Amino acid sequence: MEKIGKYRWTICALVFFATTVNYLDRQVISLLKSVLSTELKWDDGDYANIEITFKIFYSFGMLIAGSIVDKLGTKKGYAWATGLWSLAAVGHALANSAFGFMIARAGLGLTEAGNFPAAIKSTAEWFPKKERALATGIFNSGTNIGAIVAPLTVPAIAVVWGWQWAFIITGIIGFIWLVLWQIYYTSPKDSKKLTKAEYDYIHSDKEEEENIKNEEKVPWVKLLGFRQTWAFALGKFLTDPVWWFYLFWLPDFLQSQYKLSLIEISVPVAVVYIISTVGSIGGGYLPLAFINRGMPVFKARKTSMFIFALFVLPVIFSQLAGQVNMWLAVFVIGIAASAHQAWSANIFTTVSDMFPKKATGSVVGIGGMAGGLGGILLTWAVQKNMFVYYRSINQIETAYYIMFAICAGAYLLAWLIMHFLVPRMNKVDI
Repeated sequence: MEKIGKYRWTICALVFFATTVNYLDRQVISLLKSVLSTELKWDDGDYANIEITFKIFYSFGMLIAGSIVDKLGTKKGYAWATGLWSLAAVGHALANSAFGFMIARAGLGLTEAGNFPAAIKSTAEWFPKKERALATGIFNSGTNIGAIVAPLTVPAIAVVWGWQWAFIITGIIGFIWLVLWQIYYTSPKDSKKLTKAEYDYIHSDKEEEENIKNEEKVPWVKLLGFRQTWAFALGKFLTDPVWWFYLFWLPDFLQSQYKLSLIEISVPVAVVYIISTVGSIGGGYLPLAFINRGMPVFKARKTSMFIFALFVLPVIFSQLAGQVNMWLAVFVIGIAASAHQAWSANIFTTVSDMFPKKATGSVVGIGGMAGGLGGILLTWAVQKNMFVYYRSINQIETAYYIMFAICAGAYLLAWLIMHFLVPRMNKVDI
């Protein structure tokens, strides 16, 4: 590996940084929910509406972001997305009502949708097949780092300088990334920092190189005609809402169940995402280990995803564990979040396994839209009314039990559907 070169990991580090900023920006509002609810007179229904607004525009953004990234190219597409979502993040500081936050979240959702299509496209361009799950796991761990940094900094910023500065400071970080992206990113064919050995290694998947000779872009409507697209989209539809739930409601769960203050929730929320980082990295190593032992790529991917789905199941007992000790609940939720991240690293990689590079951005966009729609449906059908009702009768723990039960079963159901649609994850011929 030393002889091959390692500049591709510099690109992975840049994508990791962008993903960290992406999740840092989107999580700020969940940590400030209690403060904003008090100052702006929100209830759970208002908060759910703000969350739904973000998901609606995120879903729509995912539908178009992939094709935009494919059209503009990775460098320009990623730069535009990050610059715009950073502006939207800072714009939250100007809101002074629930409706104002709905506008700000709409802008953030629409622009943040560009991250994962661009990230997956970067990975497909810079890594051979056998390393993509590992690279995806590494950059996807940025979702955890963003979620760790947020609770350790946002409450303190809000207490010392006010909640507006929490949005401003976190939003500005995206512009630092933009400078680094412009300096260090080029496509492999234009890079002057690649050795010939590393370039050849990146392009060692011969069948892929044949497929990308035709540079014609693939319309997303055409992609909907493939079972592989539906397998990825339905997998995201069922499992993405679980991560949304952790991201937007975990601080409220800890505050309502254990009566923690804004500052006191910082450490347990951070611990959940620290644990989940293990899954982000480990999720890439496990299929790589299977592949290195001679297992076919599709079988290694599916076996790994099945194992990760099993690790989510104990989350249904998180409240029971929390009756013994809050930290037991934090640990169980952390294990489930870790399993989600491992699952996520692999389900993203199935796209580059099954589709040529010219279509990866669009397919990821379709799947991201499906995941957003799943989150909207879950929030509208369950959380929006359920949380308001059970909190009104002082039985909020019942609402959380129902949600954790849904979280526990989502991954096995998604795995079964994907297995039925694409048993061997055959490559699409476009």
